[in-house]
Amino acid sequence: MAPSTLGPPSKHQLALMIWLAVFPTLLALNLILGDLLQGTTLVLRTFVLATIAVPIVIYGLMPRLHRARRRLLFKNAHLDT
Repeated sequence: MAPSTLGPPSKHQLALMIWLAVFPTLLALNLILGDLLQGTTLVLRTFVLATIAVPIVIYGLMPRLHRARRRLLFKNAHLDT
């Protein structure tokens, strides 16, 4: 299967990719900003973290994970032939 004809990820693959992007991002942001946001309400803290995390995940990490998935599946397709 050529990378240009690779279909979109399955629901399970996408769920794993999202988890692989979101969990470490939120962990890092909590470690970096935890002290700064300590006195804020849960809603404000969540808003700040989500506002920072979503662009990191969508524009930074997900494209990399999609490329990694494509390379992995393309490599496995070559091994099967």
